[in-house]
Amino acid sequence: MSSNFYESERAVAEYLLFHYGSPEQVLPYQFGPTDSLHFPVRCVNECLEKMRLTPDARALDLGCAVGRSTFELARYCRQVVGLDYSPRFIETARSLQKTGTLDFRFADEGSLMKPGTAKVPDEIDRSRVIFEQGNALKLPEALGLFDVVLMANLIDRLSDPRCCLRRLPSLVKSGGQLIIASPYTWLEEYTPRENWLGGFERNSKQIKTLDSLRDLLAPDFSLSFCKDLPFLIREHARKFQWSIAEASVWVRK
Repeated sequence: MSSNFYESERAVAEYLLFHYGSPEQVLPYQFGPTDSLHFPVRCVNECLEKMRLTPDARALDLGCAVGRSTFELARYCRQVVGLDYSPRFIETARSLQKTGTLDFRFADEGSLMKPGTAKVPDEIDRSRVIFEQGNALKLPEALGLFDVVLMANLIDRLSDPRCCLRRLPSLVKSGGQLIIASPYTWLEEYTPRENWLGGFERNSKQIKTLDSLRDLLAPDFSLSFCKDLPFLIREHARKFQWSIAEASVWVRK
């Protein structure tokens, strides 16, 4: 799966379903991992420490894809910036921000498709949200400071994740929150092996991604908690990707 995949109609449909699909659309069976549905919503609901937020809180959703977690952050933050490298994803998210709904078609079997409608919940104030196309490795200084930075399913798709992590202390306010969620699927297709944060041996010691995150973030962040966040991406009616992201929540010193 190359980076061009994220510009395809298939990718847009899969991610609209992943972000906005009903349980019956995503998993049309009486069995299966129902606790893995609504991943973008759970990233916010289960990881955001809401008591830390001020009324004028700002949030940055890095790698926002088609925007569901960005909208969910707008329940708690006055301004939310959703940023993604994919122009198609950002175009799709902006359409949802403008109208609140978007019709699409998703795969059933072979060339057979089913209709779907992505919908932003009515109670969310969409005017709080801004979507921008951009590179997580080249974030502009003009972004400013944030009370929350969310990075869901991003770090293992960056060519140089350390570069992005080094930028975080200048993005997160003192006392602010950094939420990183990833299944740590390190692939040379996206990240040169020498840039992997984990999944290899060094000096006969196994290196795991969370260990590297601790080393890289410890000077500026304190680890608040970690938890497993399973998620399910439907490819078609009988094929799914089931993954378990590790979510780590950090507080800026």
